[in-house]
Formats: sequence, structure tokens, C-alpha cells
Amino acid sequence: MSDLSLRLAAIAASLVLSLSGVQAQDLPDLAGREIVAVTENAYVPLNFADPATGEGIGFEYDLFNDIAKRLNAKVKWELSSWDVMIQSVRDGQFDVGMDGITINDERKAQVDFSDSYLTSQQLMLVRADETRFTDAASFGANPDFLVGAQAGTTNFYVAVYDVLDGDEANPRIKLFDTFGASVQALLGGDIDTVLMDQTSADGYIGANPGAFKVIGTPLGSEDFGFILPPGSDLAAPINAALAQIKADGTMEALQKKWFYDYNAAQ
Repeated sequence: MSDLSLRLAAIAASLVLSLSGVQAQDLPDLAGREIVAVTENAYVPLNFADPATGEGIGFEYDLFNDIAKRLNAKVKWELSSWDVMIQSVRDGQFDVGMDGITINDERKAQVDFSDSYLTSQQLMLVRADETRFTDAASFGANPDFLVGAQAGTTNFYVAVYDVLDGDEANPRIKLFDTFGASVQALLGGDIDTVLMDQTSADGYIGANPGAFKVIGTPLGSEDFGFILPPGSDLAAPINAALAQIKADGTMEALQKKWFYDYNAAQ
């Protein structure tokens, strides 16, 4: 290699190191601060208990642990049911919450949101042998078919307004305390479909080979974000770390790990 080539290579290496240093320095240093994070542990593959160990695992666990590491912070994980999670974060009981929470104006009035970390579409999960209906229209046309949902979730509102008649008290909607309970009811034949985002549908199909499938076309898309107490000083650091994670390929790697490679059945 010529002297000129060596000098150019050295300059290039120096620029790479310099740019990497700038990226790292741009992130705030939280000096070991403890962040109390809450989730439900019932939303495969975003957050759930490892079938083998009972340990909380999933896409959101890995993502937020990575964020904390980049910010020089420590995460203390807590569990909460969905129905009180937003209220608990709003009241400051937790520093940040996550559970595949859709960013919308109604929730923005109660809590602050991070930037979106995932965009997903709503689909109809049914039993693998389902042949009585093939999409939202044919499901909605038969008054005997039942849909499972959790009150106050995006899936509940999609069931009400995109699949059924817009009546939130429609008896065809069967409410469950947890997302996992609605999927178990579907498996047991107590209901006929559960609406969920693509990533979660992939997780349940992978965890239960031959038991489920999705039908019809997507019913819409949603952006997920972390929720924080109003005015939280963690919003800007979390968003900065998210931007870096998206830019350096980590987000893509986490999505591949949990939405394509992970198989809970193993």
C-alpha cells in the first residue's frame, strides 16, 4: 500500500472513530439513575414470561434495557395489569410504561409519549381450522360470532368500529382481563376471533404451532410508544437513545430476533 493510501486509510479510520464518539457523546448521561419501568408480561412477543424460567423477556424488555445502558441508567422492572397502567404512570408510580401502547390523542391527554418504536397493523387471529368466515365483513354479518378484547385497548376499539356496529356495549364483544386470557378463550372455542397487531399474532402463531392463523386484510396501523408521567425529564433522553438505536441497526436486529427468529414452542 502506498504512503498516500495509508494516510487516506488513517484519515478514514479517524473520521469513523470521531463520528462514533460524537454519537455517544450526544446521548445524555444519567449517571446510574434508576428508572422504574412497568409492563404487563402478557403480550407475546413484546413482553411475557419465559415459558422455561418465568423471567420477563421480549422485544420491549430488550429495547428498553438497551436504552438504559446507552443512557448509563439502571432499570427496575415492575408488573402491572393493563387496566391501571396508564393511570399509575400518570400519577408517577412508575417512570415509564410499555405494553404495546398505541399513541393516540386520548392517551396523550393523560401521559407523555416517547417517539414511536414500532408500527404495526391490526389483524384477525382465529383458530387454524376456522372456515366459517374469512374477513371482518363476513365475521360481522353473523350475529353468533364473538370477538375477545381488553377494555380500553386499541384492539377493543377496532372490534367496535371496524368489525362490528360501533356500539361499545355490543354483547358480541367479550372482555378479558389480560390479552393472553382472550387468546386462551379463542383456543378453547369460547370466542371466534381476537384482534391483534401483526407482531403479536406472529408470536402466538409461533408459540402454538398449528393452532392459529390470521385472516382477511389489515384493519389499520398503529404506532407504539413508551408512556411517561406528564413533563417527565426522561422523554428527551429516551428519544435520543431510540434515534441512535434506529440509526445503528440495533432496532432492526431486535425486530428480527423477536418477530422472526423467536419460537416460544422451542
